[in-house]
Amino acid sequence: MERNDVAFPDFSEFPVATKGNKFEDFEQGQAFEHHWGRTITEAETALFASLALRFTPLYFNAEYAKAHGHPDMVVDPLLALCTTVGLSVEDLSEVGGPFLGVNDIQFHQPIYPGDTLNASSTVVSARESEKRPAFGIVTWRTEAHNQNGDLVLSYERTNLVAKKDTKSLKGIAE
Repeated sequence: MERNDVAFPDFSEFPVATKGNKFEDFEQGQAFEHHWGRTITEAETALFASLALRFTPLYFNAEYAKAHGHPDMVVDPLLALCTTVGLSVEDLSEVGGPFLGVNDIQFHQPIYPGDTLNASSTVVSARESEKRPAFGIVTWRTEAHNQNGDLVLSYERTNLVAKKDTKSLKGIAE
């Protein structure tokens, strides 16, 4: 079929849906239960270890992991951290703004393929940026639990978050 025979939609007619929270939407102590959850599979556990060059046998060799006291391969903690951050993005940082860091990462117990991670976050602090008046700085404490409710991972994450009346992200690189 030639390109001229295909009807392409006019994307300029689609409304842009604004999502995410701005700086003013966060208050210290405010809690977020992040929806969805995420089951980590055996295939992605092995694939992540290979793609990220994380050549620790615990992450891709079930027999090695069993010989060292685990019931199965262990999910790479970095995969668990990335997955948990991903679960929190819609509520915490979808609007954008520079990621300022992650601190106090604790892996409380191993995660195995087939485990489902659920995450929740609490606002630790929200303050105005002294150098960028169109932004605030927000820190959240996030915890991930497995399908049994066991705490498996926790950390604090900080982002620069735009204020509601900001027309653009001017000031980020200044």
